[in-house]
Amino acid sequence: MSEPPTEPEPHAENGSAEAATRNTAKASRNLRNALISVVLLLVLVVGLLLAVPGLHGVGHAITHMSMAWLVGAVLLEVASCLGYVLAFLQVFDRAPLRFGARVALAEQAFGAAVAIGGAGSAAIGSWLLVERGAPVVRVVERSAVLFLLTSAINVITAVLASVGLLVGLLPGTHRTYLAIITAVVGTAVFIFFLTLPKFADRLAERREPGKVRTFLTETSVSVRETERLLLSRDWRIIGAVAFLWCDIGVLIACFAATGHVPPLSTIVIAYQLGYLVNIIPIPGSIGVLDGSLVGLFVLMGVNATRATAATLVYHAIALWVPASWGTVAFLVLRRSRGEPITLRPPRAERLRLRALARKRSTGEET
Repeated sequence: MSEPPTEPEPHAENGSAEAATRNTAKASRNLRNALISVVLLLVLVVGLLLAVPGLHGVGHAITHMSMAWLVGAVLLEVASCLGYVLAFLQVFDRAPLRFGARVALAEQAFGAAVAIGGAGSAAIGSWLLVERGAPVVRVVERSAVLFLLTSAINVITAVLASVGLLVGLLPGTHRTYLAIITAVVGTAVFIFFLTLPKFADRLAERREPGKVRTFLTETSVSVRETERLLLSRDWRIIGAVAFLWCDIGVLIACFAATGHVPPLSTIVIAYQLGYLVNIIPIPGSIGVLDGSLVGLFVLMGVNATRATAATLVYHAIALWVPASWGTVAFLVLRRSRGEPITLRPPRAERLRLRALARKRSTGEET
């Protein structure tokens, strides 16, 4: 006779609840400390603009920016955040819309403010999903797909802008070696990921069951799923495109606010190369990202004062819009911690039900 199922021990449930509480408190402290660090760094930057004589021109350019263009820049950053929400909901297709949107916005806050950037955003998103009962393996796999999807849009954009400049379709800088490097590296990365699944599958076949084989298999699955999303006729791919291009649009609007916009290829190449410094663990990438972007713009022939003014204002908008909005979303999620969520039906089932509802509605009307 089989034994009856045992009830979970009270101390085990208490331990789980205490661990969740500790994780929530730790994540809140990390975000709070990051925001405080960002504020202090921004105060330091403003102080330098006011105190250093050579930077007075930058301060003058910022104070004389067109307010209409700056409002447009803020709206574009809001659109970028919404694009990421849509991309998140495309990848985590069965997540409830409101819950998924809040998780995506919380990821944006951690990605913008916390020193570990993208890794921090993926970690907080995974934790919020697992805390609500999502399987760890599934969450890790889908998080990898989301990262690869947004990265693929970045790589494709960089390659197209570089090739467009090199063949003369787009105007731009005479520093063509930067375009060549971007095009070659971007194309190599894209080809690598296209061939990665077959390579990973072959390696996995030679391995005994274990962590290495599981990692190779999951990598293959994630890359193939990313390819499927890129090539599918799903309108939600607009989200990943808007996430990148609306953010680039913020930078364009900030240049327009100064009265001069560099060529599109110049902005895109500098943007893509400049963001490579995000691997450096500085809260909000204050100073590091700005210095990288300004250096690249100057190298590509953009006026240093305009480049510095546009970059500083761009970074402030790209930092504070997702950080403030995402912090509110995170606090709401923290307050509702432990509440169960109901997964939506698979997309195919939702489409079938909608088609059936339309058919019934049409039948009733006729």
